[in-house]
Amino acid sequence: MRRSRKLLIDRAELSGAVADLGVLVPIVVALILVNGLSATAVLLPAGAAYVVAGLWFRLPIPVQPLKAFGAIAIAQGLGVEVIAAGALLMAAVFVPLGASGLLDGAARVFPRALVRGVQLSVGLLFFKLAWSLVTAVPRTFADAALPVPALVAGALVAGWAAYRWRSRGIALVLLGVALVAVVLRHHGPLAFGPSTITLQTPSAADFAVAATALVLPQLPLTFANSCVATADAARRYFGEAADRVSAGRLAVSLGLANVVVGVIGGMPLCHGAGGLTAHRSFGARSGGAPVLIGSVLVVLALALGSATATALAGFPVWILAALLAVAGLLHIQLLRDLSGTREWSFAVAVGLVGALSNLAVALVAGLVGWWLLARWRPAATGSW
Repeated sequence: MRRSRKLLIDRAELSGAVADLGVLVPIVVALILVNGLSATAVLLPAGAAYVVAGLWFRLPIPVQPLKAFGAIAIAQGLGVEVIAAGALLMAAVFVPLGASGLLDGAARVFPRALVRGVQLSVGLLFFKLAWSLVTAVPRTFADAALPVPALVAGALVAGWAAYRWRSRGIALVLLGVALVAVVLRHHGPLAFGPSTITLQTPSAADFAVAATALVLPQLPLTFANSCVATADAARRYFGEAADRVSAGRLAVSLGLANVVVGVIGGMPLCHGAGGLTAHRSFGARSGGAPVLIGSVLVVLALALGSATATALAGFPVWILAALLAVAGLLHIQLLRDLSGTREWSFAVAVGLVGALSNLAVALVAGLVGWWLLARWRPAATGSW
């Protein structure tokens, strides 16, 4: 069934717009406070990319940090120049792949079971991140001083409420609670205006470090989740209304965003199937949700860039964990269209290995196993 491409601006879109903050906020705060990125350089490209995605795709296509990339950069304390070099390398890979049609060709031969395996892996990783947020709170958050049992209990209650009333604006209620906490925890004068943006000129050494430490671990996840799985989820959720959403176009979109990110030293960006599930599950049905959250990020970047990092550190992690866990649970439900032992076995194997070990290994092993089995038993489709 074809759905309208009209941009909706209503309570449901606003509720869906804030549903993916569980992924965005922790990485934003860490990159600013730990790696020294400018808050305005982080938020401005992310907000602009959200607005462009909403206007172009006309669906709630998410804009997220590159998760493996960001986690490694934070853990190793890498500097702005190395992160900028990594963003430019991601752009150099995905813009040509997407524009040439090669990525769309690869997506067409990617087995459905492996796509669902990637989506299972992302759902499980959302659970893992949610659990770590309340049991090992990053030191950059004010909640690090609170007892773990209280944080876990808060996340469970908020998660139950978020799942139970996800289509009734509960995300807005949770956001309201979070904003109150942010205001109460903020001390000192509020600094207005953008933070400093510096044009980046990474060296050859910066590119070498970025290529090996950041880009190579990220490539399989970006191909599989940001491009193939996101396009697949869009078709599942929105049918013919998702005809603009292809793996190749998503690759070009994230690649062009990372050109801007690399030039000004911001946060490397991607799309993501889990984020699409989060936006849709909490009410978003059009490009209105990306336009709304993107506009908010742009305003924050330009009006409060200097104060954003310390303010966001007061965001309650139990709310972030609740949103992540619910999005993960709903994302895993995409596996319901699988049929037969063969598809379920491959999807679960790829999902578990990807979540617990390495998605690149899971994908390569899954592809080899799938095509070897197809060659050995050409007639096998859904059962052994």
